[in-house]
Formats: sequence, C-alpha cells, structure tokens
Amino acid sequence: MEKFPAAVAMVAEHKDIEMQMSSPEVLANPDKLRSLGRRYAELGRVVGRYQKWEQAQRDLDETREIVEMGGEDGELFASEIPRLEEIATSAASDLRDALIPRDPDDLRDAILEVKAGEGGEESALFAGDLLRMYQRYAESMGWATQILSATTTDLGGYKDVQMAVKAKSVPEDPAEGVWAHLKFEAGVHRVQRVPVTETQGRIHTSAAGVLVFAEVDDPGEIEINDNDLRIDVFRSSGPGGQSVNTTDSAVRITHLPTGITVSMQDEKSQIKNRESAMRVLRARLRQKQLDEQAAAEADARRSQVRTVDRSERVRTYNFPENRISDHRTGYKAHNLDAVLNGDLESVINSLREMDESERLQNATEQ
Repeated sequence: MEKFPAAVAMVAEHKDIEMQMSSPEVLANPDKLRSLGRRYAELGRVVGRYQKWEQAQRDLDETREIVEMGGEDGELFASEIPRLEEIATSAASDLRDALIPRDPDDLRDAILEVKAGEGGEESALFAGDLLRMYQRYAESMGWATQILSATTTDLGGYKDVQMAVKAKSVPEDPAEGVWAHLKFEAGVHRVQRVPVTETQGRIHTSAAGVLVFAEVDDPGEIEINDNDLRIDVFRSSGPGGQSVNTTDSAVRITHLPTGITVSMQDEKSQIKNRESAMRVLRARLRQKQLDEQAAAEADARRSQVRTVDRSERVRTYNFPENRISDHRTGYKAHNLDAVLNGDLESVINSLREMDESERLQNATEQ
C-alpha cells in the first residue's frame, strides 16, 4: 500500500501554518497573514484528498479484517470489498493528481501592465481597449482592480498603464487564483482595424504589450536595501506633458543594482505613490529572480515579452472579421466584441488546458 510521504509532510505543514495563523504576531500582520493563507489554501487541496484517501483505506482494511475473521459477519461484509477497493483506488488517483507540482504562484494576486507599441496613437487606444477588457474580466471573476499608474494620450489612449488585480478572498483551489488565470496574458497583442485617425478607411495593424507579475503580498519575501534605491520626486504630468499638480507628489524609484525603474504619479500623496511604486518594484524584482533561476536551471518557464513588436504576437484581434486568435493554442472565435467586453474565459481556458496537459505529461515522464 502506498504511503504518500509527500502528502504526509504537507499535512504536517498545514497544521503548522494553522497554528501560526492564530498567533497574535501573525494576526497583527495582514501581509504575513495573507501569505500564510495562500499557502494554507494551496496545501488544503492536498490535505483534503489525503484525508479522503486515508478514510477510504481505513474502511477497506477494517472490512478485510472482518472478512478474514470469518463467520456470519465475514460473509456479510465480503461483498463490500470490491466497492471499497474502487473507492480507495479512486481516492488514491485523486491524491496523486493533487500532488503533481503546479505553479506555486497560482494563488497570488497579479500586477498587470499594458504598454502601447508600434502604431502610435492607434496602439495607445488599443492599449486602452485591453485595459478595459481586463477590468471587465476581473469584475466577472469577482476580483478587485486598482489602477496604480497610467500615462494617457490626447485621444484617451494609454502609453502605459499598471493595474493591480486582487482576489477578494483566497480561493480553496490554486487553479482559481488570479495569477493562475492571468499569467498567460503576457506577450504582444496585435490589433487589425481601421484606426479613428485613418481618413482613407484602410485597415492598419498595430500592437500593444502586456506584462503580468505575481504580486508580492509579504514585503519580507524580497530583500531590498534602502541604499540600493534612488528616489526622485517631481510634479505629475498629464497628456502632452503639462503639469497637473502643484506639488512634487510623483515618485520615481530606481533600483540601482538592476536598473529597474518604476514611476508613479496618479495619487496626490507622495507617500501613496511611493507605496504603489514599491509594490510594482517588488513584483518586478521577484520576477527577475525567477527568470534568472529558470535560466540557470534550464527550466521551461515561459518568458514574458520585453519589446512590443508585431512579429512577437501571442494573440490577434481582427475587428473587420470580429475574430480573436490565440497563436499559442490555435484558438479562434468570431466573438471579438464579447471578448473585449470581458468574456475572456474561453480564450484563457484554452491556455490553461494546454498548460495542464504539459504539466501532466511532465509528471508522467518523471
């Protein structure tokens, strides 16, 4: 009989985290509590299946003992063994599936960034369409969104915009996490349509880039030395560069060792802009660490797009044909209007199914 030592270790960790979450120190630290809660939920899926298997195996063993003892009870319970064996086998299979390694970030919240690329003002307008698409999708999923920073254009588009997407509670199943859904959105999104600036009615192709970072909910996860930061303050500016604030409330933080720079200006408070900038900086630094680790281990972690070039597309939005195409899975549908209104589930599920298939195949090969 299998013992599932990995599950036993997870059960012990689950109990330990449960004790930590009830301690005054953790209860007084919302960031730590959320971090532990995410891991607790992740382990809970395995713990629940382990307990179900353990009970099924116990029932089967006890019934076998009664049958081996013979007598009237033995004869009575003998017919139960095939049914109990089937239950125990099914429970063991479910437990094995739960033990297959998955992305440890699936339960994390996310920071999503949309950047205009080739195509000038049309690309900026498309970036705005993508932002609204993600906002509506998040709303349909019951998530909360917060614009952290945005640089707009004269026609109402976005040169770049950063948005935090947060689950209102930690899901029990990691597959239902924010990151589990949005991580596949990273890449170049291409649009084909007649721009509002086009006078000849010709169809143009432009692109916008999407970056997605798993949010660091416990600042202690990422060590940042204050001496490694250069913090500049300046006045907020709107479209065309005109000043929209009379105080130096905008903040630009540069992480000197990596050169990563984050600017925030949407809040009137310098303190709030700094807090938002640090959220994004921590997420970017963590992603950089993961990318470096993946490269060192030759892992198959998907890299995110760093340039917004039409040739590096992951998805195409064709307005004349009302068609959306994902070039990674071959998914195509003629419901672009619904997708841009937030009906992204079918597109995202095609990517999740592809990832699940690869995950199961890797587990089988190992």
